[in-house]
Amino acid sequence: MDKILEGLVSSSHPLQVKRVIVRRVVESAETPLSGPQCRAMFALSTSLILQGPDPFQRQVGRQVLEAYARHHRDDFEAFFTRDLVLALLQGRGPASPSSLAPASPAPGLGPALDPAVLDYIQAGLRLLISCPAVLELFALLQEEALRLVGERPPAPLCARLCQLLGDFPQCLPRGRKPALAFCQQLVRNIAHFQTQGTREAELRLYVSQVTHVSSLLRSIWKAEPDTLLPSLQELFAIISSTDTSFEPSVALASLVQHIPLQMITVLIGSLTTDPNVKDASMTQALCRMIDWLSWPLAQHVETWVIALLKGLAAVQKFTILIDVTLLKIELVFNRLWFPLVRPGALAVLSHMLLSFQHSPEAFHLVVPHVVKLVNSFKNNGLPSSAAFLEQLSELIQCMMYHYSGFPELYEPILEAIKDLPKPNEEKIKMILNQSAWTSQSNSLQSCLSRFSGKSETGKTGLINLGNTCYMNSVIQALFMATDFRRHVLSLNLNGCNSLMRKLQHLFAFLAHTQREAYAPRIFFEASRPPWFTPRSQQDCSEYLRFLLDRLHEEERTLKALSPSKLQDDMNEESLVQEVSNKTQKFTKPSCTGREERTLIEKMFRGKLLTTICCLNCKSTSYKEEAFTDLSLAFCPPVFLENVDPRSSENLSEGKDDSMEQVSTRVSSPMVETVSDCCEMLTNDGLLKDVPIDSNCENATDSFVCKAEDKDSLQKYVSEATPSVTDLLNYFLAPEVLKGDNKYYCEKCASLQNAEKTMQIVEEPEYLILTLLRFSYDPKCHIRRKILDNVSLPLILELPVKRTVPSLGQISGVWSAGLDFSDTGENLAKKLKPSGAEDVYCPQLVPYVLSSVVVHSGISSESGHYYSYARNVASSGPSLGSYDQAKSLALAYPQSNLMAGEAPVATVEKDLDENEVSKEWFLFNDSRVTFTSFQSVQKITGRFPKDTAYVLFYKKQNSTTVLGTKSANGLWVNGDPPLQKDLMDAITKDNKLYLQEQELSARTQALQAAAASCSFRPNGFDDNDPPGSCGPTGGGGGGGFSTIGRLVF
Repeated sequence: MDKILEGLVSSSHPLQVKRVIVRRVVESAETPLSGPQCRAMFALSTSLILQGPDPFQRQVGRQVLEAYARHHRDDFEAFFTRDLVLALLQGRGPASPSSLAPASPAPGLGPALDPAVLDYIQAGLRLLISCPAVLELFALLQEEALRLVGERPPAPLCARLCQLLGDFPQCLPRGRKPALAFCQQLVRNIAHFQTQGTREAELRLYVSQVTHVSSLLRSIWKAEPDTLLPSLQELFAIISSTDTSFEPSVALASLVQHIPLQMITVLIGSLTTDPNVKDASMTQALCRMIDWLSWPLAQHVETWVIALLKGLAAVQKFTILIDVTLLKIELVFNRLWFPLVRPGALAVLSHMLLSFQHSPEAFHLVVPHVVKLVNSFKNNGLPSSAAFLEQLSELIQCMMYHYSGFPELYEPILEAIKDLPKPNEEKIKMILNQSAWTSQSNSLQSCLSRFSGKSETGKTGLINLGNTCYMNSVIQALFMATDFRRHVLSLNLNGCNSLMRKLQHLFAFLAHTQREAYAPRIFFEASRPPWFTPRSQQDCSEYLRFLLDRLHEEERTLKALSPSKLQDDMNEESLVQEVSNKTQKFTKPSCTGREERTLIEKMFRGKLLTTICCLNCKSTSYKEEAFTDLSLAFCPPVFLENVDPRSSENLSEGKDDSMEQVSTRVSSPMVETVSDCCEMLTNDGLLKDVPIDSNCENATDSFVCKAEDKDSLQKYVSEATPSVTDLLNYFLAPEVLKGDNKYYCEKCASLQNAEKTMQIVEEPEYLILTLLRFSYDPKCHIRRKILDNVSLPLILELPVKRTVPSLGQISGVWSAGLDFSDTGENLAKKLKPSGAEDVYCPQLVPYVLSSVVVHSGISSESGHYYSYARNVASSGPSLGSYDQAKSLALAYPQSNLMAGEAPVATVEKDLDENEVSKEWFLFNDSRVTFTSFQSVQKITGRFPKDTAYVLFYKKQNSTTVLGTKSANGLWVNGDPPLQKDLMDAITKDNKLYLQEQELSARTQALQAAAASCSFRPNGFDDNDPPGSCGPTGGGGGGGFSTIGRLVF
């Protein structure tokens, strides 16, 4: 029968005839045959399977073998022996084992084994599965499988072997060491797999072969968990190799999906902290893992890549992250073209770009490729493409927001994505804050380093340089004045070494540095008033006033100087001297409507109209003054109890009876008036345990106060908490000038009783209010602090008197020759009477609270300053004059201007509902934390020595603000682009900071075993006083009896 079959398959008969005869041969297997006949049929069928020249012969061999082995199992068991299988696996032919000689495999390439041999062995095992002899074959295959994988078989053979072992797991190597060696060798084999073609069918076959191998490894890892970690160690050893002669296959990506995600934290933590892993090896490994994104069927590759990136950031190995990002960012972007790997590539691209925040270099590498990709996906119109484009557009918008100032690069992109949704500014900031390398942390690093990058707020603190909290709190309040900050950052100050340039530099670093806290040494030295003693506590209000005056006068000086003189002849010292000289000369307001206003005037200047009416002849004198802040005295309780908004008589009498305020200090940027540190103010019932002399005098300050006997006012002490509105009403209340403070009337040519009224006729963009909390004690010769709590309204309505016609002509006449430091009788004598009767149009202009500077302590010479602030920006398009028709300020009758009857509660309620989107921040030198408006309101109630001192209010619904869109439309709702030299300086410092952090982390990691990982985290607002800097600090520690201290 075997001869017939052999002659048939090699004959030239038609294929159909051959099939019929083969069917007869297969059917004859049921008839009894002798042993030699069965063996002859087994040998022939084996030869056809392994050596058949065409598929027909190989198919005939399989059919015949299966039929005869099933009906003659004993004979097949005697034929399919251990020796036969061993000979086949060692590359020898199917002849009698005794005649087979060992084959000599090529060195390093393994035996010339045909995958058909494994097919044949698998078929034989299936036929003998119920026979005892199969156990011997299993034992043989356990040994041979380990040998075969050790000889690095090519992908087709290795895949076929893994299929066999998957179907017969009894053939897998047994014991921990053989199983571990087998797994590690399989990992090495995958690393050497290479595809043999580029056509789709060939690639699909290659992917299928790799999948068979990785699936077997997954089964082994599941059955033998001890083999997983050593296998992964072998995997990392391969991809971290720096041998340039060998490049591991991306097929290794197929293993990642089989690693349990629960192991990410442990594995990445162990890997990134292992001192034996060199930077070069880690860089190589990470690059190759990113290459794995090209593998089409692998899952979770992006998860592991991102986890490793975060792990390296957590241990501050920034050099590796920078090198890998710059090397691979374009490759990752190009993977977005391929649908199968696009989701993973986009996830990795997003993380790499958003975390690379110290320099635009990485983003600018992919910028040239964005437009082409966007247009391609816009044209195909697939739903998946639309969703992908939205994600890509959000990523690109975030990066252009963070690195604005490159219109030539970004304008084509803006045009391409103009129809796609754009995230709002708050979302962009949140994404950037959460993604930065310095926001990554782990438990080890939190123990090792106190400063590990910006806090979760995304804001930057200011380092205390030695009792400089007074400056830090003011600078943070100015920085959070959004429109002012954007103006400063948008100025073109190249070639100018001015104070404004230094402020721009400071603001730029606060906005873009990666550091948790910035040291403003250069700005401090440039902005410190000359009479301020270094390293001693100072008055933040006095510093703020000096700073704004300096900036104003400097800008005027620079505008007056020619550009050539400024660039060629002016160094910093000569510029300061020029500013000082100019300041001495400018003794009257010179910025009329015909002159361009300075930035300080645009942002902070308002105007007060002082009116004095002689009660004898009824003649009236006017004087218009500019101010940058209003100093509000504490009103006595009698004022709060007797105030009647419909009666100006009650107001004037109440103010006169309780405190005669001859002149209220008004600061102007046009005049260099430096107020003395010792303002004199008494307020009965506020310092109940401090004796105050009623006859206080202050020859150096423009604020003079006179109080009645302390005992006579005790009856007016009220438990009610005054509000800022009450203090403002008291400030604007009419005042009767009588007795020693009579007014010299030129018309009467004698001293007369008069009524003095101050009215705000032009409101500033930012209203700065200083609460006069420090009173001079002549007995002790110190300034004591008024510790009364003051209610801070979220919305403040400022009464503004508008005149028709304008008071420009009046101010031009009466301000001539006046010195703003004149007070009392001198001021009255210089005011000229006027019979002009103007028609007033009263308005209540709404302001929203922007910042609060808090003083913690009981004396101006000691204590601590910190500030609360939030981002409040206007929506108006440009800086310009006030447009009454467009103003949304609330207008009320004259009688209600100071009554507090306007519907503020409704506005506050609306704002309170939006508090979630308008977060408050607590700036306490180096520390910046989230807080709430409730914490701001309750600070004095919780910590009696912590009191609001300087308030910043922003005008609402203003049309006089900086535009939120530049000419090229590249910074909508964001800060303007930085000048190139500023961006370069920040990029350089960010790189330096990352290197410092990395060096520190590596040094401390070596000492981690012996280091103590205990530290006291910052307390919450409700637990610890924000102003506390030490055991005797700020508030809450020892109540009123705590000894005051300086701040370090």
